[in-house]
Amino acid sequence: MSAHRRLASQSSVIFGARLAGAGLVFIAQALIARIWGAELLGEYLIVIATVNLTAVAMPLGFHTVGTYFAAEYRARGERQQFVQFLTRAYAHVAGAFVLLLLAGRPLLELLGQGESVLATHFTPVVLLAFGTAMVDVNGALLVGLKRPFAGFFADTLFRPVIVIAAFAATMGFTSAPEGFSIMLWVVAIGYVAVSFGQFGFVLNSLTRLEDTTPARTQESRRWWRFALPWMLIALATDFFFDIDLLLLSSHLSREELAIFGVCTRIFSLMSFGVAAVYAVTLPDMFESEANADRAAFNRKVGDANFVASGLAIVLFVLVSIGGPFALMLFGPSFSAGALPLAVLSLALVVRSVMGPASIVLSIHDRPYASLPSVFMGIGSLVLCNWLLVPIWGLMGAAISAIISITVWSVGLWFIALRTAKIDVSIMQWFRARRARAVTVG
Repeated sequence: MSAHRRLASQSSVIFGARLAGAGLVFIAQALIARIWGAELLGEYLIVIATVNLTAVAMPLGFHTVGTYFAAEYRARGERQQFVQFLTRAYAHVAGAFVLLLLAGRPLLELLGQGESVLATHFTPVVLLAFGTAMVDVNGALLVGLKRPFAGFFADTLFRPVIVIAAFAATMGFTSAPEGFSIMLWVVAIGYVAVSFGQFGFVLNSLTRLEDTTPARTQESRRWWRFALPWMLIALATDFFFDIDLLLLSSHLSREELAIFGVCTRIFSLMSFGVAAVYAVTLPDMFESEANADRAAFNRKVGDANFVASGLAIVLFVLVSIGGPFALMLFGPSFSAGALPLAVLSLALVVRSVMGPASIVLSIHDRPYASLPSVFMGIGSLVLCNWLLVPIWGLMGAAISAIISITVWSVGLWFIALRTAKIDVSIMQWFRARRARAVTVG
Protein backbone atom coordinates (compact mmCIF):
# COMPACT_ATOMS: atom_id res chain seq x y z
CA MET A 1 0.00 0.00 0.00
CA SER A 2 1.37 3.47 -0.93
CA ALA A 3 2.21 6.01 1.77
CA HIS A 4 -0.67 8.23 0.64
CA ARG A 5 -3.20 5.40 0.79
CA ARG A 6 -1.95 4.04 4.13
CA LEU A 7 -1.99 7.50 5.73
CA ALA A 8 -5.41 8.28 4.33
CA SER A 9 -6.77 4.87 5.38
CA GLN A 10 -5.58 4.91 9.00
CA SER A 11 -6.34 8.61 9.41
CA SER A 12 -9.81 8.07 7.98
CA VAL A 13 -10.59 5.31 10.51
CA ILE A 14 -9.39 7.49 13.40
CA PHE A 15 -11.18 10.52 12.06
CA GLY A 16 -14.33 8.47 11.46
CA ALA A 17 -14.30 7.38 15.10
CA ARG A 18 -13.77 10.99 16.13
CA LEU A 19 -16.65 12.05 13.93
CA ALA A 20 -18.96 9.47 15.50
CA GLY A 21 -17.91 10.56 18.97
CA ALA A 22 -18.31 14.22 18.08
CA GLY A 23 -21.81 13.46 16.87
CA LEU A 24 -22.68 12.18 20.33
CA VAL A 25 -21.10 15.23 21.98
CA PHE A 26 -23.01 17.51 19.61
CA ILE A 27 -26.25 15.80 20.50
CA ALA A 28 -25.51 16.22 24.20
CA GLN A 29 -24.53 19.88 23.83
CA ALA A 30 -27.53 20.62 21.63
CA LEU A 31 -29.84 19.04 24.20
CA ILE A 32 -28.17 21.01 27.00
CA ALA A 33 -28.85 24.21 25.07
CA ARG A 34 -32.40 23.19 24.23
CA ILE A 35 -33.44 21.77 27.62
CA TRP A 36 -31.23 23.53 30.15
CA GLY A 37 -30.58 26.73 28.16
CA ALA A 38 -27.70 28.33 26.24
CA GLU A 39 -26.34 30.00 29.38
CA LEU A 40 -25.80 26.65 31.10
CA LEU A 41 -24.14 25.35 27.94
CA GLY A 42 -21.79 28.33 28.20
CA GLU A 43 -20.97 27.30 31.78
CA TYR A 44 -20.35 23.72 30.62
CA LEU A 45 -17.95 24.91 27.91
CA ILE A 46 -16.03 26.98 30.47
CA VAL A 47 -15.69 23.86 32.65
CA ILE A 48 -14.42 21.78 29.71
CA ALA A 49 -11.97 24.50 28.62
CA THR A 50 -10.58 24.72 32.16
CA VAL A 51 -10.33 20.92 32.42
CA ASN A 52 -8.43 20.71 29.13
CA LEU A 53 -5.95 23.44 30.06
CA THR A 54 -5.40 21.95 33.51
CA ALA A 55 -4.93 18.45 32.10
CA VAL A 56 -2.32 19.55 29.57
CA ALA A 57 -0.25 21.08 32.38
CA MET A 58 -0.48 18.13 34.79
CA PRO A 59 2.08 15.83 33.03
CA LEU A 60 4.47 18.84 32.77
CA GLY A 61 4.73 18.38 29.01
CA PHE A 62 5.69 14.68 29.04
CA HIS A 63 2.51 13.70 27.18
CA THR A 64 3.36 16.15 24.38
CA VAL A 65 6.64 14.32 23.69
CA GLY A 66 5.40 10.85 24.63
CA THR A 67 4.88 9.84 21.01
CA TYR A 68 8.36 11.09 20.08
CA PHE A 69 10.24 9.19 22.81
CA ALA A 70 8.05 6.09 22.63
CA ALA A 71 8.81 5.84 18.90
CA GLU A 72 12.54 6.34 19.58
CA TYR A 73 12.78 3.73 22.32
CA ARG A 74 10.67 1.28 20.35
CA ALA A 75 12.90 1.67 17.28
CA ARG A 76 16.09 1.22 19.32
CA GLY A 77 14.85 -1.58 21.54
CA GLU A 78 15.25 0.46 24.75
CA ARG A 79 12.50 -0.95 26.94
CA GLN A 80 14.11 0.06 30.24
CA GLN A 81 14.44 3.64 29.08
CA PHE A 82 10.81 3.68 28.00
CA VAL A 83 9.69 2.35 31.41
CA GLN A 84 11.59 5.16 33.13
CA PHE A 85 9.95 7.73 30.87
CA LEU A 86 6.39 6.53 31.41
CA THR A 87 6.97 6.22 35.16
CA ARG A 88 8.05 9.85 35.31
CA ALA A 89 5.09 10.98 33.19
CA TYR A 90 2.48 9.23 35.35
CA ALA A 91 4.20 10.44 38.54
CA HIS A 92 3.76 14.02 37.34
CA VAL A 93 0.04 13.46 36.77
CA ALA A 94 -0.45 11.88 40.20
CA GLY A 95 1.50 14.63 41.95
CA ALA A 96 -0.42 17.38 40.18
CA PHE A 97 -3.71 15.70 41.08
CA VAL A 98 -2.86 15.70 44.79
CA LEU A 99 -1.67 19.32 44.56
CA LEU A 100 -4.92 20.38 42.92
CA LEU A 101 -7.02 18.72 45.60
CA LEU A 102 -5.05 20.49 48.34
CA ALA A 103 -4.51 23.93 46.81
CA GLY A 104 -7.21 24.27 44.14
CA ARG A 105 -9.97 25.78 46.26
CA PRO A 106 -7.74 28.35 48.02
CA LEU A 107 -6.37 29.37 44.61
CA LEU A 108 -9.87 29.93 43.22
CA GLU A 109 -10.70 32.07 46.27
CA LEU A 110 -7.51 34.07 45.75
CA LEU A 111 -8.44 34.69 42.10
CA GLY A 112 -11.92 35.85 43.07
CA GLN A 113 -13.57 32.73 41.62
CA GLY A 114 -14.91 31.35 44.88
CA GLU A 115 -18.51 31.43 43.61
CA SER A 116 -17.76 30.43 40.02
CA VAL A 117 -18.95 27.28 38.27
CA LEU A 118 -15.46 25.83 38.80
CA ALA A 119 -15.64 26.29 42.57
CA THR A 120 -19.21 25.00 42.76
CA HIS A 121 -18.23 21.75 41.00
CA PHE A 122 -14.61 21.61 42.17
CA THR A 123 -14.19 17.89 42.90
CA PRO A 124 -15.67 16.50 39.67
CA VAL A 125 -13.72 19.12 37.70
CA VAL A 126 -10.44 17.95 39.28
CA LEU A 127 -11.34 14.29 38.72
CA LEU A 128 -12.15 15.00 35.08
CA ALA A 129 -8.83 16.84 34.67
CA PHE A 130 -7.01 13.84 36.16
CA GLY A 131 -8.75 11.41 33.82
CA THR A 132 -8.06 13.65 30.83
CA ALA A 133 -4.36 13.96 31.72
CA MET A 134 -4.08 10.17 32.07
CA VAL A 135 -5.69 9.66 28.67
CA ASP A 136 -3.37 12.26 27.15
CA VAL A 137 -0.31 10.38 28.40
CA ASN A 138 -1.74 6.97 27.50
CA GLY A 139 -2.67 8.09 24.02
CA ALA A 140 0.69 9.68 23.25
CA LEU A 141 2.60 6.57 24.31
CA LEU A 142 0.34 4.19 22.39
CA VAL A 143 0.62 6.22 19.19
CA GLY A 144 4.42 6.13 19.49
CA LEU A 145 4.22 2.36 19.94
CA LYS A 146 2.30 2.13 16.65
CA ARG A 147 -1.05 1.45 18.32
CA PRO A 148 -2.87 4.60 17.18
CA PHE A 149 -6.36 3.13 17.46
CA ALA A 150 -5.86 2.23 21.13
CA GLY A 151 -4.28 5.64 21.61
CA PHE A 152 -7.10 7.69 20.15
CA PHE A 153 -10.29 5.74 20.82
CA ALA A 154 -10.54 6.49 24.57
CA ASP A 155 -11.00 10.17 23.81
CA THR A 156 -12.70 9.86 20.44
CA LEU A 157 -15.35 7.26 21.34
CA PHE A 158 -15.55 6.42 25.04
CA ARG A 159 -15.59 9.97 26.36
CA PRO A 160 -18.49 11.03 24.09
CA VAL A 161 -20.43 7.88 25.06
CA ILE A 162 -19.98 8.75 28.73
CA VAL A 163 -21.09 12.35 28.14
CA ILE A 164 -24.27 11.42 26.26
CA ALA A 165 -25.10 8.65 28.77
CA ALA A 166 -24.59 11.02 31.70
CA PHE A 167 -26.81 13.66 30.16
CA ALA A 168 -29.49 11.12 29.28
CA ALA A 169 -29.53 9.99 32.91
CA THR A 170 -29.85 13.53 34.30
CA MET A 171 -31.85 15.48 31.71
CA GLY A 172 -35.11 14.65 33.44
CA PHE A 173 -34.17 16.45 36.66
CA THR A 174 -36.60 19.25 37.46
CA SER A 175 -33.73 21.48 38.55
CA ALA A 176 -31.27 22.12 35.73
CA PRO A 177 -28.37 23.05 38.08
CA GLU A 178 -28.86 19.81 40.03
CA GLY A 179 -28.93 17.74 36.86
CA PHE A 180 -25.85 19.54 35.58
CA SER A 181 -23.96 18.81 38.82
CA ILE A 182 -24.77 15.09 38.77
CA MET A 183 -23.88 14.93 35.08
CA LEU A 184 -20.40 16.28 35.81
CA TRP A 185 -19.91 13.69 38.55
CA VAL A 186 -20.92 10.83 36.25
CA VAL A 187 -18.69 12.05 33.42
CA ALA A 188 -15.71 12.51 35.76
CA ILE A 189 -15.95 9.08 37.39
CA GLY A 190 -16.61 7.37 34.06
CA TYR A 191 -13.65 9.00 32.33
CA VAL A 192 -11.28 8.14 35.17
CA ALA A 193 -12.36 4.51 34.77
CA VAL A 194 -11.71 4.69 31.01
CA SER A 195 -8.26 6.20 31.61
CA PHE A 196 -7.25 3.26 33.81
CA GLY A 197 -8.58 0.82 31.23
CA GLN A 198 -6.45 2.47 28.55
CA PHE A 199 -3.48 2.43 30.94
CA GLY A 200 -3.79 -1.35 30.87
CA PHE A 201 -3.13 -1.24 27.11
CA VAL A 202 0.06 0.73 27.77
CA LEU A 203 1.29 -1.88 30.23
CA ASN A 204 0.37 -4.67 27.82
CA SER A 205 2.41 -2.97 25.07
CA LEU A 206 5.60 -3.19 27.14
CA THR A 207 5.96 -6.87 26.26
CA ARG A 208 6.20 -5.92 22.56
CA LEU A 209 9.32 -3.82 23.07
CA GLU A 210 12.78 -5.31 22.68
CA ASP A 211 15.18 -4.92 25.60
CA THR A 212 18.61 -4.73 23.99
CA THR A 213 20.08 -1.58 25.54
CA PRO A 214 20.49 -0.58 29.20
CA ALA A 215 18.95 2.68 30.44
CA ARG A 216 21.06 5.85 30.29
CA THR A 217 21.51 7.86 33.49
CA GLN A 218 21.30 11.37 31.97
CA GLU A 219 18.35 10.78 29.66
CA SER A 220 15.96 12.83 31.80
CA ARG A 221 17.73 15.99 30.60
CA ARG A 222 16.56 15.23 27.06
CA TRP A 223 13.01 14.69 28.31
CA TRP A 224 12.89 18.10 29.95
CA ARG A 225 14.58 19.76 27.00
CA PHE A 226 11.67 18.74 24.79
CA ALA A 227 8.82 18.53 27.30
CA LEU A 228 8.85 22.09 28.63
CA PRO A 229 8.69 23.89 25.25
CA TRP A 230 6.19 21.38 23.89
CA MET A 231 3.88 21.90 26.84
CA LEU A 232 3.72 25.58 25.89
CA ILE A 233 3.33 24.69 22.22
CA ALA A 234 0.46 22.29 23.03
CA LEU A 235 -1.27 24.89 25.19
CA ALA A 236 -1.09 27.43 22.39
CA THR A 237 -2.01 25.09 19.52
CA ASP A 238 -4.03 22.04 20.59
CA PHE A 239 -5.83 24.07 23.25
CA PHE A 240 -5.81 27.39 21.48
CA PHE A 241 -9.59 27.74 21.58
CA ASP A 242 -9.84 26.74 25.22
CA ILE A 243 -7.57 29.70 25.97
CA ASP A 244 -9.62 31.83 23.60
CA LEU A 245 -12.91 30.91 25.30
CA LEU A 246 -11.56 31.93 28.69
CA LEU A 247 -10.25 35.20 27.20
CA LEU A 248 -13.63 35.87 25.56
CA SER A 249 -15.59 35.15 28.75
CA SER A 250 -15.13 38.80 29.73
CA HIS A 251 -16.10 40.14 26.27
CA LEU A 252 -19.10 38.02 25.27
CA SER A 253 -22.35 37.11 26.99
CA ARG A 254 -22.83 33.49 28.11
CA GLU A 255 -25.13 32.88 25.12
CA GLU A 256 -22.59 34.34 22.66
CA LEU A 257 -19.87 32.35 24.39
CA ALA A 258 -21.93 29.19 23.90
CA ILE A 259 -22.35 29.96 20.18
CA PHE A 260 -18.65 30.60 19.66
CA GLY A 261 -17.80 27.59 21.81
CA VAL A 262 -19.85 25.31 19.55
CA CYS A 263 -18.05 26.77 16.51
CA THR A 264 -14.67 26.09 18.10
CA ARG A 265 -15.68 22.51 18.90
CA ILE A 266 -16.47 21.97 15.23
CA PHE A 267 -13.06 23.45 14.37
CA SER A 268 -11.37 21.19 16.93
CA LEU A 269 -13.01 18.18 15.30
CA MET A 270 -11.66 19.23 11.92
CA SER A 271 -8.24 19.92 13.44
CA PHE A 272 -8.19 16.42 14.92
CA GLY A 273 -8.61 14.92 11.45
CA VAL A 274 -5.54 16.80 10.25
CA ALA A 275 -3.54 15.99 13.40
CA ALA A 276 -4.31 12.29 12.94
CA VAL A 277 -2.41 12.36 9.63
CA TYR A 278 0.74 13.58 11.34
CA ALA A 279 0.26 11.25 14.33
CA VAL A 280 0.13 8.20 12.05
CA THR A 281 3.27 9.17 10.13
CA LEU A 282 5.36 10.51 13.04
CA PRO A 283 6.99 7.17 14.00
CA ASP A 284 8.06 6.62 10.37
CA MET A 285 9.38 10.19 10.15
CA PHE A 286 11.48 9.63 13.25
CA GLU A 287 12.90 6.35 11.96
CA SER A 288 13.98 8.06 8.73
CA GLU A 289 15.73 10.80 10.67
CA ALA A 290 17.34 8.30 13.06
CA ASN A 291 18.69 6.41 10.03
CA ALA A 292 20.04 9.68 8.55
CA ASP A 293 17.84 9.17 5.46
CA ARG A 294 17.07 12.81 4.71
CA ALA A 295 15.42 12.05 1.36
CA ALA A 296 12.96 9.63 2.98
CA PHE A 297 12.33 12.08 5.81
CA ASN A 298 11.50 14.90 3.41
CA ARG A 299 9.30 12.62 1.34
CA LYS A 300 7.30 11.48 4.38
CA VAL A 301 6.86 15.06 5.58
CA GLY A 302 5.69 16.04 2.11
CA ASP A 303 3.28 13.11 1.84
CA ALA A 304 1.76 13.83 5.26
CA ASN A 305 1.48 17.53 4.46
CA PHE A 306 -0.22 16.87 1.14
CA VAL A 307 -2.82 14.56 2.72
CA ALA A 308 -3.39 16.97 5.62
CA SER A 309 -3.81 19.98 3.34
CA GLY A 310 -6.20 18.16 1.05
CA LEU A 311 -8.24 16.99 4.01
CA ALA A 312 -8.37 20.53 5.43
CA ILE A 313 -9.72 21.92 2.14
CA VAL A 314 -12.37 19.20 1.92
CA LEU A 315 -13.42 19.86 5.51
CA PHE A 316 -13.60 23.62 4.87
CA VAL A 317 -16.00 23.04 1.97
CA LEU A 318 -18.14 20.57 3.94
CA VAL A 319 -18.36 22.81 7.00
CA SER A 320 -19.14 25.88 4.91
CA ILE A 321 -22.10 24.01 3.41
CA GLY A 322 -23.29 21.96 6.38
CA GLY A 323 -22.23 24.17 9.30
CA PRO A 324 -25.37 26.34 9.35
CA PHE A 325 -27.59 23.25 9.53
CA ALA A 326 -25.50 21.77 12.36
CA LEU A 327 -25.70 25.01 14.34
CA MET A 328 -29.48 25.14 14.00
CA LEU A 329 -29.66 21.96 16.08
CA PHE A 330 -28.70 24.05 19.10
CA GLY A 331 -31.48 26.57 18.58
CA PRO A 332 -32.33 29.48 16.27
CA SER A 333 -29.92 31.88 18.00
CA PHE A 334 -26.95 29.66 17.09
CA SER A 335 -27.36 30.46 13.38
CA ALA A 336 -25.35 33.61 14.15
CA GLY A 337 -22.27 31.38 14.26
CA ALA A 338 -22.45 30.23 10.61
CA LEU A 339 -20.14 32.86 9.12
CA PRO A 340 -17.66 32.84 12.04
CA LEU A 341 -17.48 29.05 11.69
CA ALA A 342 -16.56 29.36 7.99
CA VAL A 343 -13.79 31.82 8.90
CA LEU A 344 -12.45 29.44 11.55
CA SER A 345 -12.50 26.56 9.05
CA LEU A 346 -10.37 28.58 6.67
CA ALA A 347 -7.80 28.97 9.46
CA LEU A 348 -7.27 25.20 9.46
CA VAL A 349 -6.43 25.34 5.75
CA VAL A 350 -3.82 28.00 6.47
CA ARG A 351 -2.27 25.92 9.26
CA SER A 352 -2.22 22.73 7.19
CA VAL A 353 -0.72 24.34 4.10
CA MET A 354 2.15 25.79 6.14
CA GLY A 355 3.03 22.33 7.46
CA PRO A 356 4.11 20.61 10.75
CA ALA A 357 6.96 22.99 11.53
CA SER A 358 6.97 22.39 15.30
CA ILE A 359 7.29 18.62 14.84
CA VAL A 360 10.13 19.02 12.34
CA LEU A 361 11.99 21.48 14.56
CA SER A 362 11.81 19.08 17.50
CA ILE A 363 12.99 16.13 15.43
CA HIS A 364 15.96 18.31 14.42
CA ASP A 365 16.70 19.04 18.10
CA ARG A 366 15.38 22.61 18.06
CA PRO A 367 12.26 22.40 20.26
CA TYR A 368 12.64 25.91 21.69
CA ALA A 369 12.79 27.46 18.21
CA SER A 370 8.99 27.23 17.98
CA LEU A 371 8.27 29.36 21.03
CA PRO A 372 8.74 32.89 19.57
CA SER A 373 6.13 32.25 16.88
CA VAL A 374 3.76 30.67 19.39
CA PHE A 375 4.05 33.65 21.72
CA MET A 376 3.50 36.00 18.78
CA GLY A 377 0.34 34.10 17.88
CA ILE A 378 -1.09 34.25 21.40
CA GLY A 379 -0.10 37.91 21.72
CA SER A 380 -1.86 38.76 18.48
CA LEU A 381 -4.95 36.86 19.71
CA VAL A 382 -5.13 38.92 22.91
CA LEU A 383 -4.62 42.17 20.99
CA CYS A 384 -7.13 41.38 18.24
CA ASN A 385 -9.75 40.20 20.74
CA TRP A 386 -9.37 43.49 22.59
CA LEU A 387 -9.68 45.51 19.37
CA LEU A 388 -12.22 43.56 17.30
CA VAL A 389 -14.59 41.67 19.63
CA PRO A 390 -16.19 44.79 21.20
CA ILE A 391 -16.92 46.06 17.67
CA TRP A 392 -17.90 42.93 15.72
CA GLY A 393 -18.76 40.39 18.43
CA LEU A 394 -18.65 36.79 17.19
CA MET A 395 -17.19 37.73 13.81
CA GLY A 396 -14.51 39.76 15.56
CA ALA A 397 -13.61 36.69 17.62
CA ALA A 398 -13.34 34.54 14.47
CA ILE A 399 -11.20 37.11 12.64
CA SER A 400 -8.93 37.44 15.67
CA ALA A 401 -8.47 33.66 15.70
CA ILE A 402 -7.54 33.37 12.02
CA ILE A 403 -5.10 36.30 12.31
CA SER A 404 -3.42 34.64 15.28
CA ILE A 405 -3.22 31.22 13.60
CA THR A 406 -1.78 32.77 10.45
CA VAL A 407 0.85 34.71 12.41
CA TRP A 408 2.21 31.66 14.21
CA SER A 409 1.88 29.28 11.23
CA VAL A 410 3.84 31.53 8.89
CA GLY A 411 6.34 32.27 11.65
CA LEU A 412 6.94 28.59 12.34
CA TRP A 413 7.32 27.82 8.64
CA PHE A 414 9.93 30.56 8.29
CA ILE A 415 11.90 29.41 11.35
CA ALA A 416 11.92 25.80 10.11
CA LEU A 417 13.12 26.99 6.71
CA ARG A 418 15.93 29.08 8.19
CA THR A 419 17.13 26.78 10.99
CA ALA A 420 16.36 23.21 9.84
CA LYS A 421 16.70 24.08 6.12
CA ILE A 422 13.42 22.32 5.35
CA ASP A 423 10.38 23.78 3.63
CA VAL A 424 7.53 22.09 5.51
CA SER A 425 4.83 23.84 3.49
CA ILE A 426 2.79 22.22 0.75
CA MET A 427 5.17 23.73 -1.80
CA GLN A 428 7.79 21.11 -0.91
CA TRP A 429 5.48 18.33 -2.10
CA PHE A 430 4.87 20.07 -5.44
CA ARG A 431 8.59 20.71 -5.95
CA ALA A 432 9.45 17.07 -5.19
CA ARG A 433 6.77 15.84 -7.57
CA ARG A 434 8.02 18.15 -10.30
CA ALA A 435 11.61 16.95 -9.74
CA ARG A 436 10.56 13.29 -10.06
CA ALA A 437 8.65 14.07 -13.23
CA VAL A 438 11.74 15.72 -14.74
CA THR A 439 13.92 12.75 -13.73
CA VAL A 440 11.50 10.22 -15.26
CA GLY A 441 11.18 12.35 -18.39
